[in-house]
Order: sequence, then structure tokens, then C-alpha cells
Amino acid sequence: MIPFQAPTEEMNFLLRQVFDAAAVWQGLPAIAELLDLDTATAILEEGAKFCAEQIQPLNQPGDTQGVSFNGLSVKTPDGYAAVFRQYAEGGWVGLCGEPEYGGMGMPKMLGVLLDEMGYSASNAFTLYAALTAGAALCIHAHGSEALKALYLPKLYSGEWAGAMDMTEPQSGSDLRTIATRAVPQSDGSYRISGSKMFITGGDHDLTSNVIHLVLAKIQGSDGISLFLVPKFKVTADGEIGDANGVTVGAVEHKMGLKGSATCVMNYDDAEGYLIGRANRGLVCMFTMMNYERLSIGIQGLGSAQMAYQLSASYAKERLQGLAAGGSPTGAKADPIIVHGDVRRMLLNIRALTDAGRALAVMTGMQLDKAKYAADSEEQQQATRFAALLTPVAKAFLSDRGFDACVTAQQVFGGHGYIGETGIEQLVRDARIAQIYEGTNGIQAIDFLGRKLVGDNLATVTEFFSWLQQQQSCDEVFASQKQQLQQLQQRFVDVIAAVNQQKHDQPALINAVAVDALDAFGYLLYGHFWLMMADKSLKAAAQLPVAFVQRKQQLMQYYFAKLLPRVSLHLDVVTAGDETIMQLSADDF
Repeated sequence: MIPFQAPTEEMNFLLRQVFDAAAVWQGLPAIAELLDLDTATAILEEGAKFCAEQIQPLNQPGDTQGVSFNGLSVKTPDGYAAVFRQYAEGGWVGLCGEPEYGGMGMPKMLGVLLDEMGYSASNAFTLYAALTAGAALCIHAHGSEALKALYLPKLYSGEWAGAMDMTEPQSGSDLRTIATRAVPQSDGSYRISGSKMFITGGDHDLTSNVIHLVLAKIQGSDGISLFLVPKFKVTADGEIGDANGVTVGAVEHKMGLKGSATCVMNYDDAEGYLIGRANRGLVCMFTMMNYERLSIGIQGLGSAQMAYQLSASYAKERLQGLAAGGSPTGAKADPIIVHGDVRRMLLNIRALTDAGRALAVMTGMQLDKAKYAADSEEQQQATRFAALLTPVAKAFLSDRGFDACVTAQQVFGGHGYIGETGIEQLVRDARIAQIYEGTNGIQAIDFLGRKLVGDNLATVTEFFSWLQQQQSCDEVFASQKQQLQQLQQRFVDVIAAVNQQKHDQPALINAVAVDALDAFGYLLYGHFWLMMADKSLKAAAQLPVAFVQRKQQLMQYYFAKLLPRVSLHLDVVTAGDETIMQLSADDF
């Protein structure tokens, strides 16, 4: 398998030219005093080097070996523990963590790019750090000062890891029926008893302790609360104490992510500490979930980027058939890159992946503004935009990421179905991103039902207006801009019709939500391609000629071949729910 090369040129282009990160960070004092573009570039280069030299070499061997469980403890594949220590010592776990507790304090719009590199290099390995960062985020947002001081430094340093414990056998996406119980104690702690399943990073040998964030119901209440439950108790001075009644019941045998420990966790009178207010656990957990949903969308993006590199390299080397009209070199066989259908597949992956990276950076930018902006109106607007974009980032990135892996496998032909090339592992690993952290269907229902029609299109209308203000396009792009504006208006009109019908047709939103989200995703990517083409042209003096030309050509491809999918998905939304709901359940 070819070595991974992080697309740092593309990443720097987004930060420097497309989103003008220097200006964004200058307006966020907490970030401005820590970071400039040159430092960001150095961080990207160092991250790219670590991912290529240390993480990617673990990927295929880790998939082959998988995790092991001896009935007491979980062991990760060979090499994982040593590389994780190096990763933690480099500060990567706490990259976006709070400086007052030992984090580096970097903005999320930079963090998403490092996340992409990690997922490209190894989905399974990167998940351990991603869950740890998410747990730390939740503790910082909702935990007491005592919990933050005791746990955050160890999480940011990577000495301890974090896990999110929600799902139970009878309670998956609908958490109202969870059975795990919390009994209050006289010292303010709780005793947690119950079981959870599908817990990513529930146990492993990478760190000396695993800090679980567990949803449970306090005895006598039907409300859901959130608790911090360490695998090992922690003393007042931050040292590891006795075992805490947290054990592994089993390790799941999965389709992919075989180097990631997915555990059944049992809690037997485990000592836990309330995070946030009682019966408000979902509010606290969703602070973590929203960041994790972006992270899992980026899992799809990273998988797509690696799939592109593998398939493009293969297409330029694999000799098969002759170019239409005869070989340009007179060879007996040409590389398959000359064939139109192979180019179509590679262009689809590339066009969607480059725009997907822009979506990740834009979402990260909104999260940064929501957290750090000094102006309250800017902060509130960014909060609304981040909420609008999060389900799109999770669902659209992971759907298109899996599509990219399958498409890349098709480029390989029969060689894509065997293990040596690495592409079949990417297909297996990427598939879960569409399922966990809230299935993509649920993301779509949230997007259409809450984020679009939930406020009568106020936020999305505001977002489109803001997006157009970011575009000062050259006249050469006038036709593309007009095409986008027409599609955008149709999108608004179609969603407005859904808004009018939602009370009379209660099944409508559920039935058409996926197509509504996909229409928005393809439309948004059109905006990104217009921005990238325009910004590259305006910065042509600072960019390689080939880079600028490539951006223009990929934009043209996207507008000709992929943007028309917006109309297709809007047609499906307009068709409503009647044909979906008319068949009786017995007829399935």
C-alpha cells in the first residue's frame, strides 16, 4: 500500500485563501494570542509526518491482528500502545484542549484538519484520541471545578483516555428506556449499576485509566443524568487508586475497525460523579456528541482522501485496454487513467472530498466563533450556524466518504476485493461512520425537522445570506453563481412547502429528510467550489499554476456532473410521503 501523504497544500489553501483564518483568529483574542498562519502550517506539517510515519504503518497489521480480550482486560494490536504514547507526548490528544488544564488551545478549524489526517492514516487508532478529546470537552463544559481540575490534565496529556457510554441492548437511538441506575451517596457521589454496549474504547492498554461518561437514571427518577465513572478510582491528589467496579463483559467482533476496542461494559456499584444538573444528562452529553458527530463525519472524509490516493495511484500504474481512439503512445496497453469511466470515478471522489474538507473547516470555524467570539451577536449567529451544519457534516461527509471508498474499490477492480491493496479495509472501516453517533437517517430528520422547519427556515435563510456575503466572485464565474442562486431559491421554496405541510402530514419530514439533507449538501458543495475557484484565481500569484488550473477544472466538473443532483433530491422531496407510507406493514 502506498504511503499516506496528507494534502497539506489543500489544507493551507483553505485556511489562508478560502476562509481567511488569519482574520478569523484575529477576531478571537483567545486564539490570536496562541496562533498565526505560519504556526498552523508548521503544526499541519508535523501532524502529516507523524500520521505517515507512525500511525499509518499500524493500520493494516492492526486490522489483521485486531484487539484481544482474555476475560479480564483488553489488549490493542501490537504497536498501538507505543505509538499512542508518542502521540500523547506530542500534545496531539490535547490539541484543542483548554490551556488552563494543559491543553494546547488550538482552534477547531485547525483541529479538523489534523483529525482528517489521523482518520486517513488509521480509523481505528484515531478513534481512541477522538473519544478522549470529546470526553474532555464535555467535562470542561459541564463538570464541576473539582472534576475539571482532577481529570482534564490527565485526559489532555493522554495519560488517561475517555469513553462515552450511552447505548444499552434495549435502548439505542431512543435513550428513554435506559436501565442503568445511579444511587446517591451521603458524600455526594453515586453508585452506578448496569450495562452498556457498543462502547468505543471502553477498555484498552493504551492508558492507565479510562474515564467513562455514563448515562443513567437516578434512583426514583425517570430523568436521564450524566456521570463521570473512572475505571480505577482517583485519589484527591490525582493518583490512581482501587478498581471501581467497571469491567468488560465482552469485546464485539465487527465488520471493520478491528483495532478499535468496542466493548460491553458492566458497572457494579461503581463510584460515579454527577456532571451538570440531575436529569439534564442528555444536554450535557450532546455537547460531546455534537463534536463527536463532526469528528465521525471527518472519519468519512479521511477515509475518502486515503481511498482517492490509493485509487489514483493505481489508475496511473495499472495497464489495461487502450485509450479510446488508440493509445497515444502506441503501447499495447494503456494505464486505466486514460479511460473515461475511470476518470469519472476518480473525479467524483476528488470533487466531493475537496469540498467536504471545506465543510469540515467551515463547521470548525463556526464552533470556534460560538466559543470564543467577543461580540455576542456574532457568537449567537455562529452557534445557530454550527447547529445547522453539524448534522450535515456528520451525515453528508460520512455518506460521501463511504461512497468514495466503494468507488475507489471499483477503480481497483478485482484487486480491490483482496486485502493487500488496503482498499477493502477502508470500505469496511468507513461503513460504521454512517451508523454510530446517531444514524444518518436520524441526522437528516434532525436537520429537516429541527434545523430547517423547526424555526420556519429562519436559520437557513440567514445562513444563505451570510454565505453569499463571503463570495465576491469574479465576473468569469457569473454563470455558476446564477446557477447556484437558482438552485438555492428552489431549495428554499421546496423546504417552505414541507414546512406548510408538516402538521397535516406527520410522516412527511421523516420520509423526505435524507433527500432534503443531500440536496443541501450538494448545494453547499457548489458554493464551496465557487469559492475555491474564485479564491485560487485571485491568489494565482501566490499559488502554483497547476494548483490554480486544477481548481478551475474541478469546479467545472462539479457544476456539470454533480451539482445537478440537487434538483434530483429536491424532486424526491417534492414527491412527498404518500408512496412511502401507503404500503401496509404486513406487505413488507
